[in-house]
Amino acid sequence: MHFDVLMPAILFAVTLAAMFLGRKTEARLKSTVEEREFKTRDTVLLVIMIGVALSVVVFVPSLAIMALFLFSYSSLLFTVSYTFSDLKVGSLRLYLGGFAVACLVAGVGGYFGILSGDLRLWGLISFVSLSLVSIAILLYVQRLPAIKPKWYIGALSPALFLLLFAFFGSTFVWFPYLLDVYGIIFAILIVIYLNGLFTWKTVFIFAALLTGLDIVLVWVTGTMVQAAQQISGLGLPVLVAFPTIPIISTSAGILILRLGLGDFFFAGILSSQTLKRFGKKTAVASLLTICISFAIFELILLNPDWAKALPVQALPATLPILLGWLPVVLIKMYANKKSKQEPIKQSDRLTAQKGS
Repeated sequence: MHFDVLMPAILFAVTLAAMFLGRKTEARLKSTVEEREFKTRDTVLLVIMIGVALSVVVFVPSLAIMALFLFSYSSLLFTVSYTFSDLKVGSLRLYLGGFAVACLVAGVGGYFGILSGDLRLWGLISFVSLSLVSIAILLYVQRLPAIKPKWYIGALSPALFLLLFAFFGSTFVWFPYLLDVYGIIFAILIVIYLNGLFTWKTVFIFAALLTGLDIVLVWVTGTMVQAAQQISGLGLPVLVAFPTIPIISTSAGILILRLGLGDFFFAGILSSQTLKRFGKKTAVASLLTICISFAIFELILLNPDWAKALPVQALPATLPILLGWLPVVLIKMYANKKSKQEPIKQSDRLTAQKGS
């Protein structure tokens, strides 16, 4: 029997990080969306837009898809980096110094072995130039009297991302290493950026509609599988890819499992809203049952004899995520409702005793 513990563990760790980081940063990031929250209509419209986008993506030229995703990722990196760029001088030195070192490592590493041909020289020039820019920014901002967000600091992280994708996108460094790193980064950023838009009511609507849509697109039409294959073939960080633990060997080599950022986002939104509603213990418990449910569905997928029962040899990951989250939340809601009724019954008894 084949099974895997690594991907459920990664789902747990990434979602846990997004959940607690989101709690600390929500107030800051809410200002970027003008304190707005999704209403029922907005939530339904969001799911419809997701469905339409996934249905038509298979007909869109690859270059257009790549441009759209790179722009979206760069915008997200800039927004979050800009929002938190009002760092104190000590933190700025650490951030910009580390950024400069990372650029130098990328440039030198590409020049001495990873890149080939003209890319070696152009890569070295590009990364060294970005490193020098970050050092110049550090020297400049240390003289500023006021601490406030700075666009030129926010622009550094998307610039590095675009350079890494452009120069290393076709090398072994990008897949799976940098792909997984940026996949995890974007998974966390998407959760902490969008979590503030949801309420306890709309998260239930979103969960039900998105799970239904995912089931249809994976098991009925197969559109999700086609879209995932097309987008992942472009090398974009729309997923994370890890081998199973224990290792599963196939005729094509070691089995690699992939999980899309949308599934991390879904688990992150459910867990984050649970944290806001019921506190840390219930949120962590719901996340744990999410990962257990995901591991069980993954177990079915990894064993061919069991996987034959599935309509398609693919997993709509939102389904196990929802099934793992619901029991803990419903039990907690019932317990809270029951605890509120108990004092009322006790007060009625006291009133009856006084009357007698």
